[in-house]
Amino acid sequence: TNRDSYNLSLTRGYLICLSAVALWSTTAIFIGYLIQTFKMPPLVLAFWRDGIVFLFLLTVFSIFNRSRLNPGSGQIKFFILYGFILSAFNSIWTVSVALNGAAVSTVLAYSAPAFTVLLAHWLFREELSVVKILAVILSLTGCFLISGAYNLQQWGLNPIGIMTGLISGLLFAAYNLMGKASSKRAIYPWTAMLFSFGFAALFLFIYVQLPSPWLQGISSSNLFWLDGEWVGWLALIVLAVGPTAGGFGLYTVSLTYLPVGIASLIATIEPVMTAGLAYVLLGERFTIPQLIGGVLIVLGVVLLRVNERRRKGSKAGMSV
Repeated sequence: TNRDSYNLSLTRGYLICLSAVALWSTTAIFIGYLIQTFKMPPLVLAFWRDGIVFLFLLTVFSIFNRSRLNPGSGQIKFFILYGFILSAFNSIWTVSVALNGAAVSTVLAYSAPAFTVLLAHWLFREELSVVKILAVILSLTGCFLISGAYNLQQWGLNPIGIMTGLISGLLFAAYNLMGKASSKRAIYPWTAMLFSFGFAALFLFIYVQLPSPWLQGISSSNLFWLDGEWVGWLALIVLAVGPTAGGFGLYTVSLTYLPVGIASLIATIEPVMTAGLAYVLLGERFTIPQLIGGVLIVLGVVLLRVNERRRKGSKAGMSV
């Protein structure tokens, strides 16, 4: 029946999106290792991360399915914009971390779901329901608690840093919307990823070559920073192929099944997964506010799923 078809499609979308977020949640471990162990400048790291993803997908498609190397007629300008937004998000996120620290930059970046829901309503006419607004509030509150940003001492007197963090959230929302636009153009998700990351790497190459004294310690014109550190290169490759290619790729695929606003809200479960990994791998302990924050985020996602299942099922039932 139509109802079963709706539910199957929704369930598939949720599972794919959650799988993407699970892969994303390992990103911080690899990035932290590369920066702390090898003092790798974040923008150089971002360049190689995007570049290796592009080379990996280019190699896979060249061997197994060369038709996926075709971006489609008239799509190059779209992919240039897609890649620019991705490169800008990677860069601004790095600057935000440098200016704000990890906790505050995280909570500011997770303003993205609110931006995404509002922009998706404006651009794609996605429904802006009471349940969706409630899920936004629950997710943002949960991220606020998990990050520890409720500690006012962490914010300090840093208006430029806070503005940079909010811009990173807006850029992540823009990346979400580009993914949805790609889906509406019927572009194969992995092809979209190939070209968007290729152009992002090109833009990042330009960024690291520009003189930028205000990014001292964050950028470097020395792209081969790791030199002969093969363990570092291995970690960088695993970061690119696993959390990045797998995470971003599956997330883009999920947008073919889910409204972009809902996919963005599901992505806010990442801090919960990251905190869980930190507990298992690094022995970090949850605080009471973090536990409450995790529950709120999961509650928001569950609330969305139940509401979408009921709403879609109701529509399908009417058309049976």
